[in-house]
Amino acid sequence: MQILDVDQVRAWDEYTILNEPISSIDLMERAASACFHWLMLNCVDDNEFTIYCGKGNNGGDGLAIARLLARKGFIVKVYILEFGTLGTDDFQANLARLHQTTAEVFFISTTETIHTIDRKAIVIDSLFGSGLNKPLSGLSAALTTHINDAPNTVISIDIPSGLFADKSSWTFPVVRADHTLSFQCYKPAFMVSENASALGEIHILDIGLLERYLGEVSPKFLLSNQSILKKWWRRRGSFTHKGNYGHCGLIAGSKGMMGAAVLSAIACLRTGAGKLTCHVPGVGYSIMQTSVPEAMCAATESEDLLSGMIDVTKYDAIGIGPGIQTATVTKDLLSQIISQTRKTMVLDADALNILAGDKELLAQLPPYSILTPHPKEFDRLFGESENDFERLNLAIEKANYFELIIVLKGRFTFIAIPGAPGYFNTTGNAGLAKGGSGDVLTGMILALLGQGYPPQQAAVLGVYLHGLSADRAIEHIAMESLFPSDLFNYIGDAITFLY
Repeated sequence: MQILDVDQVRAWDEYTILNEPISSIDLMERAASACFHWLMLNCVDDNEFTIYCGKGNNGGDGLAIARLLARKGFIVKVYILEFGTLGTDDFQANLARLHQTTAEVFFISTTETIHTIDRKAIVIDSLFGSGLNKPLSGLSAALTTHINDAPNTVISIDIPSGLFADKSSWTFPVVRADHTLSFQCYKPAFMVSENASALGEIHILDIGLLERYLGEVSPKFLLSNQSILKKWWRRRGSFTHKGNYGHCGLIAGSKGMMGAAVLSAIACLRTGAGKLTCHVPGVGYSIMQTSVPEAMCAATESEDLLSGMIDVTKYDAIGIGPGIQTATVTKDLLSQIISQTRKTMVLDADALNILAGDKELLAQLPPYSILTPHPKEFDRLFGESENDFERLNLAIEKANYFELIIVLKGRFTFIAIPGAPGYFNTTGNAGLAKGGSGDVLTGMILALLGQGYPPQQAAVLGVYLHGLSADRAIEHIAMESLFPSDLFNYIGDAITFLY
């Protein structure tokens, strides 16, 4: 599923108007009707609505919604932000229609004309849509503050007013919605954590834009979903054996950090690796052999830390980082491993911290190796960013420059792929906000690489299945109580979702 920018969404509207064909005001009516039906399903116990409208087409949506609510018998008050100019043609047409109903219409031209909101009312924000191109100021900003200060439930149409669809709105005045009713597709602004407090719950409503338009655009971002990933997933053949599903090498663990290695190893096997060999320090040998009897195990020279030489040339895929720490001997080991192979690697945790301290190693990584940083690890690797959009763009830039896949972890984990659109992941929940979750993800991606999935598919599939395992788990376990090890019991359920 594509995530479209403002210009692409506007072009989709125009394409539908021209090719369906349908008039712009009738398309606006279709959008308003979709919002009205959502309101009827979700606000049935409320009988009063206060609707704030600008004079653009987003305001026209609000006027059409107001008319539909008034005709249904609801108490409707409409407040129009007034700057002394006419609205768009469709806004003016819907204003004339609204005057034929019982809805009360007021104009806000100064801060003195901003009135107290009735506590019983549902507030609908239809001031500014995704076409906004500058921060709110003056009366617009004052009205935004007024809405945010009220205790009422707020529902934004298209996008919360003041929020930019394609770039950061960090520090700018923005309506904080409880629900956002948007149309047809996700927008980039919906995918970044800095906007979470403004968006509330996001609901994408189908307004019948012509789907064939999507074949004519090249989006910067895609949304991973079941329909895409089902096409990638490979069902096991009945005559296959363990040799068909790859031999993975996992370099992980240190004294006091063997749990990370165990989590990653079990996740790798649960995700289908044919064989797994774990390289651990001496202190971890018996731990790994006991905890993961299905894995082969080899201890390195040092008792407490990974060190010495490891021959990784026999592996189909290599994972390194969980729990390894950043001692000098471990740095030397990572450098040695990178120098001896051109096979794709998965690097996480302390492997990323080592790379952050020695940027030259980044350029030596095998092409399409997969890095899985959380935002702070990403900043240590590539420099700090002022906002989430800057960090996304930097991930794309660095993925292309180093020819690496970067899995930037978050609520909607972003996978930056060299020379291709990036993917936002749609699965997962706050139960994953616990130490060890990333170790599980490393093992899952490693298993997919070992089975021969192309690196970009392994990254997208691994992140999706990891999140879906957590979604399956919280059907039985509270988010607060979810252990990363609980995911093991649901990886199989997640995989069958792709059958």
